[in-house]
Amino acid sequence: MAAKHILVVDDEIGIRELLRDILQDEGYRVQLAENAAAAREARLQERPDLVLLDIWMPDCDGITLLKEWVNSSLLTMPVVMMSGHGTIDTAVEATRIGAFDFLEKPIALQKLLKTVSTALKHGEQRPKSAMNLASLGKSPIITALKERLDKIASNVNPGPVLLIGPKGCGTELCARYLQETDSPWLALSDYDRLANEPMDILEGLRGGVLYIAELTELNKAEQKGLLLLMAKSDKYRVRVVCATSENLPRLQAEGVFDYNLYQTLAAVSLSMPALDDHKEDIPDLVLAITHLQLELAGLEYREFDVAALNALRNADWPGDLAQLDTVIRNLLQTSLGEKIGLDDIKRVLHQFDGRQAMDSGTTITELSVALQVSSEQSIGLSLDSSLLDQPLREARDAFERWYFEHHIKLVAHNMSKLAEIAGLERTHLYRKLKQLGIKIKA
Repeated sequence: MAAKHILVVDDEIGIRELLRDILQDEGYRVQLAENAAAAREARLQERPDLVLLDIWMPDCDGITLLKEWVNSSLLTMPVVMMSGHGTIDTAVEATRIGAFDFLEKPIALQKLLKTVSTALKHGEQRPKSAMNLASLGKSPIITALKERLDKIASNVNPGPVLLIGPKGCGTELCARYLQETDSPWLALSDYDRLANEPMDILEGLRGGVLYIAELTELNKAEQKGLLLLMAKSDKYRVRVVCATSENLPRLQAEGVFDYNLYQTLAAVSLSMPALDDHKEDIPDLVLAITHLQLELAGLEYREFDVAALNALRNADWPGDLAQLDTVIRNLLQTSLGEKIGLDDIKRVLHQFDGRQAMDSGTTITELSVALQVSSEQSIGLSLDSSLLDQPLREARDAFERWYFEHHIKLVAHNMSKLAEIAGLERTHLYRKLKQLGIKIKA
């Protein structure tokens, strides 16, 4: 087994070398950094198993560096703070931010070794690295979001929360933020359980969080099951966090979404900002995503130059955080230079330009012929040629009716999949089906 890697950060050479000698004698691999700048560079290149971090340094104090690592999603290892001028308040502040423990100089040998051993064991039990709410940025809009979540989290009774925002905007990060340390977590994907065993879900999640990524994917029976589950959640101290990118009031008015469920969730709801609303956070997000991917995939560190970061900040992000994450992962694995530059950004952002399917200017005749040929080759279906003899409005309605009935069968009445295929919001999809006289199963 490889020796555990410990990074020692202290501006006093005598202390650095003494700690190195002691820890190396115990079989650890030790790296030294004389200040915060050297510690930053060391952390960029490799994730240590433990950091011993001095609080008082000339270029940047240890508390500030600890905060930087938290905000950049780099605090993925235990950090033990050290100080010869420490106070209880300093120790409390450090642990509140994210430090594992605090050692006061001069450090007794047994105290050092015991703390290092305990911290390393704790590090082995840490969950897999992931983005967190701090990764979203420091802009006013994100700061306000965090403050509202703090207020919700401070409530004695963990009631249900509704998060409203575009797909890929980071609702799960907010749900995770509301989860208490070491408590159960369930991102539900098998929605049948809501209809068939809601109480079993609560029993297995005592004191934890139930997260539902898209509320409108639930059918009527699953919606009623969720309503029952929420009514009993206080007894089990389970917080239910639901997210949606759809217009719930409109769906409720159209009879698609349960009225009582909507009223219950609307009591505590938050609007999630789109990435395009806080583009000033993109450089910090790029850094956080980069380091997370380097740690998870074991890739070599790649820096983004200023022009590349500006291009990312000025781009449009219809796919929100999920799209930015995909772009960054692409750039890390396909760029050739030492740094990721503007040409790399253009290459990835525009790689699909000019490759879209037929646009809205395609004539009904061209569309009919193309679909007829494709359908005959794949599933043996074809459009009636008399369609071309009808007025445009009637021909269009007939085609759309055929189109939706065809895809409804293919997706087995899954409205979420149908909306994705058709490129419509679910609200518009339900209205279109109603207009065409197409009945859907609840």
